[in-house]
Amino acid sequence: MTSVITRRGLGLLAAGGLTAPAIALAQDAAWPSRPVRIIVPFGAGGSADIAARNVAEALTGSLGQPFVIENRPGAGAVIGTDVVVKAPPDGYTILMMSNTHTANETLITNRPYVLMRDLAAVAAVNVAHHVLAVHPSLGVNSVAELIAKAKAQPGKIDYASSGPGTPYHIAGEVFRAMTGIEIQHIPFRSSGEARTAVISGTVPMMFDAIPTMEPHLQGGRAKGLATTGPQRDPLLPELPTVAETVPGYEASIWLGLMAPLAMPKPIVDKLNGAVNAWLARPQTREAMAKQGAQPMPMSVAEFDAFLRKDVETQRNYVRMAKIEVN
Repeated sequence: MTSVITRRGLGLLAAGGLTAPAIALAQDAAWPSRPVRIIVPFGAGGSADIAARNVAEALTGSLGQPFVIENRPGAGAVIGTDVVVKAPPDGYTILMMSNTHTANETLITNRPYVLMRDLAAVAAVNVAHHVLAVHPSLGVNSVAELIAKAKAQPGKIDYASSGPGTPYHIAGEVFRAMTGIEIQHIPFRSSGEARTAVISGTVPMMFDAIPTMEPHLQGGRAKGLATTGPQRDPLLPELPTVAETVPGYEASIWLGLMAPLAMPKPIVDKLNGAVNAWLARPQTREAMAKQGAQPMPMSVAEFDAFLRKDVETQRNYVRMAKIEVN
């Protein structure tokens, strides 16, 4: 039977002379004793939202309390992230984040927080690559044809993304910089809105998550030109990589969990252990493979180091591609 330390019990412990640190340890040991919010600072239906719901289901099962998804999109993920930064560091509000956050450290200078100063690493989740998809009306069948058309019509081809600083935006800007073409970024509030714009022909192209775009490729509503990993993707093996035409090109999205900085270490460690135990399950790996993703099990220290390194990686991307957010 799981032991739950109630507030009344804690009061009795305190009355009996137990110190504040000891009471805090008892509270940490009892965590979670009520539902936990996972703030997703992106729209519903995208990679982060899907991953967050999978994580929530797994943690609900292993930790015995509901983990509830709360989508707070807007301002390039800043709005939802700030909710977590300002939340009590008691373990009941955590953040689903991505390389949008590490890119924003360079791109968005007026953020009300600093990622590695105000949030704590908890656990990495997974990594996946994208598909470069176009509307059939664009009239191109390969990356080489797209580049040729963009060079013949500078500034006339737009691409959609789920917003400034997102991996799909960075993928497009790095592609622009490495190929020397002029394409215009059209940001949306979510990847679902951007995808709808592409399959309707409103915007002719985008970099998107493979599993969510794949049904539209099969249905002929969009055409896949290439994937963005170092090797061909097992979900779309018939497509070449962008790097086969643009040597050295690679783009991905990774996801993880962070929390308010002062969240107690025992709670951070419990969350990290629960996530890694879930990632180690064969059925989790199989499910992620079907979504074009690979698990990224890491310790808290490893994820912290990964985040700090990726802040620098994204800074280099932003500077190389001369990306600006208006």
